Amino acid sequence: MLKEFQEFISKGNVMDLAVGVIIGGAFGLIVSSLVGDIIMPIIGMAGSADFSNYFVPLSDAVTATSLEEAKKQGPVFAYGNFITVVINFLILAWIIFLMVKAVNTMRKKLEKEKAAEPAAPAADVVLLTEIRDLLAKK
Repeated sequence: MLKEFQEFISKGNVMDLAVGVIIGGAFGLIVSSLVGDIIMPIIGMAGSADFSNYFVPLSDAVTATSLEEAKKQGPVFAYGNFITVVINFLILAWIIFLMVKAVNTMRKKLEKEKAAEPAAPAADVVLLTEIRDLLAKK
């Protein structure tokens, strides 16, 4: 069982997946910072300085103006945070789309270059050509 586990872990797909998850997590932090620190304040300028503080109180006991304080007072419908997460997702999906598109374009370019290169003749064909040329000289 230990040997099977070792074989499973040492396969390239598992290692590629692990690297992808780690890079994806780091990339997610970058996108979260982009959305939270750069994009949302610009969008929030239309209504308030902090977009994530948009909420609707679900109880008469909630009188606070900040989401954190309102949650302490009672139930709230925090739609601002949800909108932030949706925008975060859309930006991440757009960036991934652009990355996949760039990789596909690069792959197509490489395939065209490979197709344009004449295939090298096989070793036996090269040898036979040399023999033919030597016989032609005699």
